Amino acid sequence: MTRIFGAILAFLLMSFAAFAVAVDDSPLEDPAKEAVARELMKEIRCLVCQNQSIEDSNADLARDLRQVVRERIALGDTPDNVRAYLVDRYGDWVLLEPPVKPETYFLWGSPFFFLLIVAYLILRRRSPKAGPKPLSAQEQAELQAVLDEKEREQ
Repeated sequence: MTRIFGAILAFLLMSFAAFAVAVDDSPLEDPAKEAVARELMKEIRCLVCQNQSIEDSNADLARDLRQVVRERIALGDTPDNVRAYLVDRYGDWVLLEPPVKPETYFLWGSPFFFLLIVAYLILRRRSPKAGPKPLSAQEQAELQAVLDEKEREQ
């Protein structure tokens, strides 16, 4: 019974893979322009899925953005022009790799700061604890006096 359940589960998981790639009904007629458009689609973030490119997303907005990319490429825009058009419209967020500029310094630098903080915490935890300070001469004399007194009482 578990084998049947496992086979059904495996079949269902493999069948979902068919939905993982976005398929459009209207690719460009010119294969060279379609290739340029596809490469550009890999760089544009799906604004719904946020961690996928519009090439991989099945969201309606991603489909619309793919159509916009194709239309602009078909009209003769360069990939840089299309990218600039989308950034003007949606901001740097639409790019999967935003440019490094003053507005995005924190975005690009935050992983390094996070790693520095983690490394500091790990090293601080691993560093040997400082032992007690040695007794001063006066403290040693007082301790010896207390110990001598204890010995006399016994």
